[in-house]
Amino acid sequence: MKIIRSRSFTATRPWGALDIANMNGITTRLHWTDQPYKWHVNDGEEVFAVLDGRVEMRYREDGVERTTVLETGDVFYASVGTEHVAHPLGVARVLVVETQGSV
Repeated sequence: MKIIRSRSFTATRPWGALDIANMNGITTRLHWTDQPYKWHVNDGEEVFAVLDGRVEMRYREDGVERTTVLETGDVFYASVGTEHVAHPLGVARVLVVETQGSV
């Protein structure tokens, strides 16, 4: 059993993570960041939940770049093949659920 207070979690580098669980090859990780990630496509599906802060999520649909701002409590679902990049607006804490070893 674990209790994690996400608002007090920090890391030594952007996108540093705390591994919470690995359930049959699906990982759940808490990330802390104050810097953008990189454009990428995951090996499978990804659920991205903003627990603290705000994140500008950029993604491409049919070759067109789109953007939306995710507020605390918002969830972004990236289906297989969705190219995306997260840009925190200040400090953010994000819960990510994805296939183990995914980018």
